[in-house]
Amino acid sequence: MITVIALGVLIALLVLASEVWTKYLWMDQLEFTDVLVTRWVTQALLFVAGFVMFAVPLFLSLRIAYSKRPVYPPITREQEALEQFRAAVDPLRRGLTYGAPIVIGAFGGLALSRRWQDVQLFLHPQDFGQTDPVFDNDISFYVFTLPVIDVLVSFGQFVLLVAIVGALIGHFVYGGVSWGQESGLEVTRTARRHLGVLAAIYVLFLGAGHWFQRYDLLTASHTRFEGASYADVHAILPAQTILAIAAVVVAALFVVWIFRSDWRIPAIGAGLMILSTLAVGNLYPWAIQQFQVQPNERALEQPYIQNNIDATRTAFDLDDVTEVPYTASTDATSGALREDASTTAQIRLMDPNVISPTFEQREANRRYWGFDDVLSVDRYQIDGQLQDTVIGVRELRPDKFGLSDRSWVDQHITYTHGYGAAAAHGNRRNSDGEPSFLQSGVPGEGAFGEYEERVYFGRHSPDYSIVGAPEGADPQEFDYQQGSTDDEQGGEQVYNTFQGDGGPAVGSFFNQLLYAIKFRDPNIVISNYLNEESQILYDRDPQQRVREVAPFLSLDSQMYPAVVDDQMVWVVDGYTTTTEYPYAQSVDLEQTVNDSQTDPNASASNRERSANYMRNSVKATVNAFDGSVTLYTWDTEDPILKSWAEVFPDALQPASEISGELMSHLRYPADYFKAQRQILSTYHVTDADDFFTQQDFWQVPPDPTVPAPTNPDGSAGQQAPQPPMYLTMQMPDEEQPRFTLSSSFIPSEGQNVLTGFLAVDSETGGTEGNPADSYGDMTLLRLPSSNPVNGPGQVQATFNAEPNVSQALNLLQQGASEVINGNLLTLPVGGGLLYVQPVYLQSSQSGGGTQYPLLQMVLVSFGDRIGFAPTLDEALDLVFGGDSGASAGDAEVTDSDAPSGTADAETGEGTVEEGDGEAPAEGEEPPAEGEQQAPAADGTPQQRLDQALTDMDTAVADSEKAMAEGDWAAYGDAQDRLADALNRAVQANQELGGSGTPAASDGGGEG
Repeated sequence: MITVIALGVLIALLVLASEVWTKYLWMDQLEFTDVLVTRWVTQALLFVAGFVMFAVPLFLSLRIAYSKRPVYPPITREQEALEQFRAAVDPLRRGLTYGAPIVIGAFGGLALSRRWQDVQLFLHPQDFGQTDPVFDNDISFYVFTLPVIDVLVSFGQFVLLVAIVGALIGHFVYGGVSWGQESGLEVTRTARRHLGVLAAIYVLFLGAGHWFQRYDLLTASHTRFEGASYADVHAILPAQTILAIAAVVVAALFVVWIFRSDWRIPAIGAGLMILSTLAVGNLYPWAIQQFQVQPNERALEQPYIQNNIDATRTAFDLDDVTEVPYTASTDATSGALREDASTTAQIRLMDPNVISPTFEQREANRRYWGFDDVLSVDRYQIDGQLQDTVIGVRELRPDKFGLSDRSWVDQHITYTHGYGAAAAHGNRRNSDGEPSFLQSGVPGEGAFGEYEERVYFGRHSPDYSIVGAPEGADPQEFDYQQGSTDDEQGGEQVYNTFQGDGGPAVGSFFNQLLYAIKFRDPNIVISNYLNEESQILYDRDPQQRVREVAPFLSLDSQMYPAVVDDQMVWVVDGYTTTTEYPYAQSVDLEQTVNDSQTDPNASASNRERSANYMRNSVKATVNAFDGSVTLYTWDTEDPILKSWAEVFPDALQPASEISGELMSHLRYPADYFKAQRQILSTYHVTDADDFFTQQDFWQVPPDPTVPAPTNPDGSAGQQAPQPPMYLTMQMPDEEQPRFTLSSSFIPSEGQNVLTGFLAVDSETGGTEGNPADSYGDMTLLRLPSSNPVNGPGQVQATFNAEPNVSQALNLLQQGASEVINGNLLTLPVGGGLLYVQPVYLQSSQSGGGTQYPLLQMVLVSFGDRIGFAPTLDEALDLVFGGDSGASAGDAEVTDSDAPSGTADAETGEGTVEEGDGEAPAEGEEPPAEGEQQAPAADGTPQQRLDQALTDMDTAVADSEKAMAEGDWAAYGDAQDRLADALNRAVQANQELGGSGTPAASDGGGEG
């Protein structure tokens, strides 16, 4: 038995160490042990405090009830029955006396330890420099102090209630409290003193609760706004004060009862408390609301609504929004875009939500690598100018090539990392509709230059990998296959050994044993691949890593890559939030971040559910190679961040340490902007009287490019909101274009017309440690209702219904292919509002061929005028009378095969040019760099098409055979032959009058 017990204890300790000690090793490797230790120590102390607070009063109540029991209880029939019950439960008495407090104390300790963040903020308060309009307290009282007071009061009430129940049961069982038909209620002196003291303290806690609930009124929720209303201030607030005073009086009555044995005294006290609560706490406020407020609500609530408006705009940093009346022109005159030439040149045509499959086909290179479904938008310095780019990281994708079905060595030793990034110009396309890549290939070539391309830490990394080896040992990690770009033949596989410091060491047997228990994988202990230099990489999602080292932050649902300082890093935006800001309106963050590109459930664990105060306080980076995390203070004026900086003085780095190169890639975070636009949809109304009527409330338009979901009952669900867009553009009255995050508004009810356009300057500049002065400047264009401009939904509906546009799309869809609408961009240019939508073509499943979207047409709308063409530059000229006055980024692209034309949404007039289908004549601009061209061949077009199809079948068979045999050189050669045959088939099919399907490629050079 001793051996079994010893083994059980040893196993329990090992299991505990596999969680606790490995967590310490993980945090120690990241150099954030101060965060972990502070958190653990705080939680441990709170657990002890909660345990003592809950267990001791209950234990004392049970102990006193037994030790002070009557020696000779009265002999009655009832007592005789109880005596038998006492004899039956007496063997369990000691266990209950100690066991019940321990169990209750454990629950209390766990509950209190979960409030460790509130306690730390309570211990490190910071002034906001602003006061509430009712009590004139600094906001810090509500954010830092009041939450802990509320917790202590509610815990105290519960503890005393449990102690009173325990005392009543104990005294009743042991005779201190008895009831007889003849004698009535009998309470011994000891029991009366015991119960009287507990009741008096409990009532005092009730009084304290009423007193501090007065301050909680400032975050109360009402139908139209949050904060104290007229009835709250004039009825509930004085009622709570009266109830607090009444509690002191009732507590005094219980003290009197201790000395005077008259049960009517506590009965009067309890009745007084109940009567006061009903009359003063409920009936009086109801009467005020019913007979005074409702008949005069608009006038009486006006100052309180104004408090709500002012506090809400301050809490979400919207005090300095520049509002500009914008009378949008609807006349598309020639040369109208001349003053907006810089914006026009940067209009993004590559939709990051659409072209990921194109990146996969052109740049994933091998089936074990892949890109996110939604790519990132950034800007890079190209030829001396900032260029909007669409960028994706070539991550290892265990989910795509079935890594879990391979051997343990493949899963955890061989396939450990992705490789590099691919990036394309946001405003360009090649003549075949593919992105114009500025960084491509493995190893990468292009604008990024040389940098550490290996990606060990990303969204899709394996659960754990074991890396590292002594110097001179044979490398075991697959790196890449030579000849992975179009200008080289496939070659041998290259292997690598991780040279960084990315995870805890597992060279010792003890650590191997702990991690074998943690991951329930004995191979970690018995495998010969582990050595004295081995490291284990796990918890590799960058957002998860930031959340672990900064548990006080809510994180943005998006993270984005940036190649800076010869490294690739993931940038994660962190927020400080609270729900305790007086009078500020709360937003449901789950609902707020939801849009057509963001699933809030995927990142729900990384943020708080709601907030009525929010700041982008931290910019965090996670190195994609070694997983190192750096937290930079961003909003240095945020009091909550200042508090956490005192709690964890070594965790946060000053913004002055942000390099100039990293600074140039930081941006205004999307989720923060979504919360602000949600607030501004109603709080652009700053007059309380107008706010009360709710006549001018707005909403974010649904994304018209995404169909509404289908409900379980078959009905159409609600469309997701349109996501905000990152674009380089020049707002009206600005001197130069800036990298901007923008969104539009439509009325909350009524027509789908544009009522507002919100944009925030997202350009941080390139100065080390200092963002650009204009960063965060927010502009709201307010459109007059007298001259309505179509909203996104109306524009999309017009595009879909316009006959000329439909004819052009039908010409594109000849053959088995499908049209994909890209994002609908809104730009305030030319004195009006310009809508731009790229249109992609993709082979359908029934049509066979390679399925990835290619940009084939651009739709443009300005006022009632619509233009469509293969390029944005042509479409703009068609809309603006033959000359827009500016050149788009794709001005040099020629595509004579695609249709173009115009339409007038008001008159229905328009034209459609089908395209000549001819190759560029001699002297015309050659195909874009990197464009694949089918070689000339003899025979008729039909003969050449038949031969190309035969060659395609052969190449596909050879590819499958090479893949099955693991012969990647042969696989690459077969893929090249497949691409050549597909190109020849496309050319022959076009000569026969069909529509072509672009060529596939296993690599990716520029273009």
